[in-house]
Amino acid sequence: MRTFTHPSVLDGIAAGASWADPEMDPTRIDWAARRVAAAIPFEVVDGRPVKPGPSTGIRYGRNELGHWGEQRCADALVTARTSGAHGGWPWLVMVERADGHGWALPGGYVDPGEHPVDAAMRELAEETGLVVDRDKDYQLILPARLVADPRASDEAWMVTNPVAFDLGQVGDVLPDVVGLDDARRAIWAPATDYAGLVRHLDIAYGGEVFAAHRDLLAEVLG
Repeated sequence: MRTFTHPSVLDGIAAGASWADPEMDPTRIDWAARRVAAAIPFEVVDGRPVKPGPSTGIRYGRNELGHWGEQRCADALVTARTSGAHGGWPWLVMVERADGHGWALPGGYVDPGEHPVDAAMRELAEETGLVVDRDKDYQLILPARLVADPRASDEAWMVTNPVAFDLGQVGDVLPDVVGLDDARRAIWAPATDYAGLVRHLDIAYGGEVFAAHRDLLAEVLG
């Protein structure tokens, strides 16, 4: 088992970045409080957190993530249909991550005290410029799930609450989306099924789905 923390995490700590926990020794953290607040239960061994589920191969350290233990996120599954060409097809908002990890759902950290729906809406607007109406657009909060994030370690992992927003029929033209913040690009991708989404991203952009979202999208799209 390896021990590894990426230099970018140490740089983030030195810069006082909000995503980088300055505590270097996880045994000094109050794990009782964090375990109570966790969306998915996890164990603590010798004062150190242990990721639920399969090992990442990095037992100690944070790999590329700044926090220790669970980090709660929210991802926006935004779908719409048009009445023009390909009328009736479902379309899904996807963003190309600036960190080179592929195409993903818009999403990010849930701030302390923030509801997952609000976090998903905020991240969607920050990364694509698309603003959805909390009271109008149909929304469904899916159960929290551990994701296979390639940046994770056995001591730092991601748990997401996917939030589905269905905009319904939007006319002949899909709403504009543009890559903002930490998204290089934002697109509406055809989402008749997962295999079709993967094929489209490969052929049109030479890209692939972000590893942390593959299982989720395969389940949702079929």
